[in-house]
Amino acid sequence: MNNIIQSIKIFYLRFIEDIFAILLGTLIISFGILMLKQAGALIGSSAGIAFLISHVTSLTFGSVFSLINLPFYWFSVQRMGWEFTLKTFSAVALVSLFTYLHPLFIHFSALNPVYATFFGNIIMGIGFILLFRHKASLGGINILALWLQKHIGLRAGKLQMIVDICVVLASILIVSSPMIIISILGAVILNLIITMNYNQSDYRI
Repeated sequence: MNNIIQSIKIFYLRFIEDIFAILLGTLIISFGILMLKQAGALIGSSAGIAFLISHVTSLTFGSVFSLINLPFYWFSVQRMGWEFTLKTFSAVALVSLFTYLHPLFIHFSALNPVYATFFGNIIMGIGFILLFRHKASLGGINILALWLQKHIGLRAGKLQMIVDICVVLASILIVSSPMIIISILGAVILNLIITMNYNQSDYRI
């Protein structure tokens, strides 16, 4: 009986920790996205693709971001399990919501693009680590990167860095060259933070 009660307590504590980490992680990431967007910088991965599409269309980042992630949920269910998929789905929904809500409460009247890009990517890296350590992600390339790290040891940050740089370079026709360079440096910083601070042992079983 004591073992059952102890197991319930552990499950409850982990559940509360997961909720807090996912809320905090998505809040931080969405704020970083706001800084990059208002500075005219770019981000990578599936969020970067959504960012690009919203930049050249009238669609909101949140709606495009949610749609892009739909095909990746199937892979997530098959390879990463329902717990990871549900947490990822919640994280994607929260980032979409927060990126819509942030501009209602805050707007930067003066924002240095270099500072905003570097600081935005730094806090986004922290947000990603929070999600990863609680078996969640922001879908898309995040899912593939975490699966490869789990099964073949390829560090998630390294794969994401390659993809992020490719996504940023794809924006060369709609963004100025200086912002492309700044955005690439920002992507490198973000993924170095992930590479240095997230290891396979951080997966909680």
